[in-house]
Amino acid sequence: MSETVFTKVDYDLGSLVKFISLGEIGLPDIQRPFVWKNFKVRNLFDSMYKGYPVGYLLFWQNGLAADSRSIGTDSKQKAPRLVVVDGQQRLTSLYAVVKGVPVIRENYESELIRVAFNPLEEKFEIADAAIMRDPAYISDISALWNNETDLFEVVDDYLKGLKASREVTDEDIKKVRKAITKLQGLLRFPFTALELASNISEEDVSEVFVRINSAGTSLNQADFILTLMSVFWDEGRADLERFCKEARKPSKSGPSSFNHFIEPSPDQLLRVSVGVAFKRARLRYVYSILRGKDLETETFSEEKRIEQFELLKEAQAKVLDLQHWHDFMNCVRQAGFRSGKMITSKNNLLFSYILYLIGKTEYKIEEYKLRKAISRWFFMSCVTSRFARSPESDMEFDLARFRDVKDGNQFIKILDHVCDITLTNDYWIVTLPNDMATSSSRSPSLFAYYASLVLIDAKVLFSKTRVSELLDPSIQGKRSLERHHLFPKGYLKNIGIKGTRDINQIANYALVEWGDNVKISDQPPSEYLPELKSRFTYNELNRMYYWHALPGSWEQLHYRDFLEQRRELMAKVIAEGYKTLKSDAYTDTKIEDFDLDSLILSGESSAVEFKSTLRTNLHTGDKDPRMELAVLKTLAGFLNTNGGTLIIGVADDGESVGIDVDSFQNEDKMSLHLVNIVKSRMGPHAMTSIHPHFEDYNGSRIMVLKCDAATAPIFVNDNGTERFYIRTGPSTTELQPSQTQEYIKQRNY
Repeated sequence: MSETVFTKVDYDLGSLVKFISLGEIGLPDIQRPFVWKNFKVRNLFDSMYKGYPVGYLLFWQNGLAADSRSIGTDSKQKAPRLVVVDGQQRLTSLYAVVKGVPVIRENYESELIRVAFNPLEEKFEIADAAIMRDPAYISDISALWNNETDLFEVVDDYLKGLKASREVTDEDIKKVRKAITKLQGLLRFPFTALELASNISEEDVSEVFVRINSAGTSLNQADFILTLMSVFWDEGRADLERFCKEARKPSKSGPSSFNHFIEPSPDQLLRVSVGVAFKRARLRYVYSILRGKDLETETFSEEKRIEQFELLKEAQAKVLDLQHWHDFMNCVRQAGFRSGKMITSKNNLLFSYILYLIGKTEYKIEEYKLRKAISRWFFMSCVTSRFARSPESDMEFDLARFRDVKDGNQFIKILDHVCDITLTNDYWIVTLPNDMATSSSRSPSLFAYYASLVLIDAKVLFSKTRVSELLDPSIQGKRSLERHHLFPKGYLKNIGIKGTRDINQIANYALVEWGDNVKISDQPPSEYLPELKSRFTYNELNRMYYWHALPGSWEQLHYRDFLEQRRELMAKVIAEGYKTLKSDAYTDTKIEDFDLDSLILSGESSAVEFKSTLRTNLHTGDKDPRMELAVLKTLAGFLNTNGGTLIIGVADDGESVGIDVDSFQNEDKMSLHLVNIVKSRMGPHAMTSIHPHFEDYNGSRIMVLKCDAATAPIFVNDNGTERFYIRTGPSTTELQPSQTQEYIKQRNY
């Protein structure tokens, strides 16, 4: 038979409470957040009163107990002999009620758990206002175990109050005395503990925990580690708790850790401290640090524990430094994020804080330079969900990059290198648009898009107010900014698109002011858009369409095509936002003011061309597919080169012809026809870079098509043959297949 790694030890409730008070059992300090609901505490005492078993306790023998000394101030009389692995909530409940001390809830509010007892009915309840007034109840059973309590006085006082409200028989008196005596006798209630040997590994402790729990739940590392902190460094744990408590609400008395991005938990900040001190991310390393275990020899020593604690203490002081904390929050703001609502992973933020502290305190990097680098890293890790899958492994891998870094320049270079190899051209063009094909309301790419709108100083759709202002939690109204369905729910359902996932695609959302959202209601975009567009000049609309990733004539597109095109445009905006983090200032390089008269007066060029019509042959007066092909060639040439502007309704000499000769029913029909021929002969993605609108010129209406340089090659389908065009001066040139291949290779889309 193999040797066991544990011994079975019997306790009673009184001895457990005594050993906890003395510090022999390392129960986390009573000031740690208590997560059990009150009814579970009531049920625990009810089960014990009825003689039911309440489960095993699991302790771990402290190998240093015999000669260890506390680090820092410790009010306990003895060094902990046992560390609680399983049973923390039960022991905290028992200790809090028996000793009559308050617990701290997860919101850091103090609460005294009052368990009431009805001796006649032998019934337990959580005391509320009604029960506190009810003479049938002892309102707080904690009094029974107070050293100054006289049991006979408790019984007499209870019976006196009961008799004042009802008739009490001799049988009732016997029952009351018996029930109260039985309740006080719970101090003799038996508990069985399994005490694990001090020489087994932390991994073995975790494995034992899993195997003895029928649910197979994993050992809560955070609770376990903070237990060890309570045992070995209680003041350090208290500092963590205090910092986290103050981060939850604004302070009225001076600087605090409060912020709009995260309400950290102690274990999260402990992870940051370990990252800063040891460039390690796995919480299991904390076990070794806290217990003084040498990773090489597998032995424990007081000297090693003190040495490692000194490093941890120095790191924690850096982590809890309010100046460092708030300077780091400025990095997050510089990345375009305005509140915790925009951050889908706290791991991204915490790891960025580790890097910030390493750069600031170890390599002494100038704040301005460090802030730029960390904001880029944070943006990158957020948009890519860098630490979403295996956070500890991924963070451990990233931290390993910095273990041999010699100076600040090398530190910054590594940060930038990781960003560059992650955010490649393929990422912006292929990966990111695919990531946005989701209806998740907490999509990282969606919040990266919002952050980019902040970075490029965009205004809210159909509004003069900046996105950054309405996303700022410090100035938000109750309903100031809303996510609006560009193709409203009701409209989509009317045309047969009813699935929630289809309707709530993130590419169908835009940020609008609350009043506009109400006004739009369930109207199709072709109906609500004209009125909203009338508020703005063309140049304002041009900017707005770019910021909000709206394809040209988007209101005329089929819904599926709209989603595909908008995802690509949103990805472009996110890429543009990220570029601002690499430069000192943002300039509207993609958005230019438009002066039609000057453009036409300057004549045709490599970036400007005129066409008299879209589809009508002026010589014959008939619709002619060759006219449409000529338009498509020019558009493809612009898209495949450096962009440009095609004006339809103006002759080669600049004279106004107007669009009436094309005989469309209205401008919307003309836009829809253009969209259809571009989609069918150049591909739906081509419209992503084409922005049509209509203008007045010399008494006529004309159509203006502004084209951006495409992010992928654009071919024109000519009766089954794909042709490739570029601009060469003021003309459009077709390339042969070999020339096309070489051109695409050199252009490196």
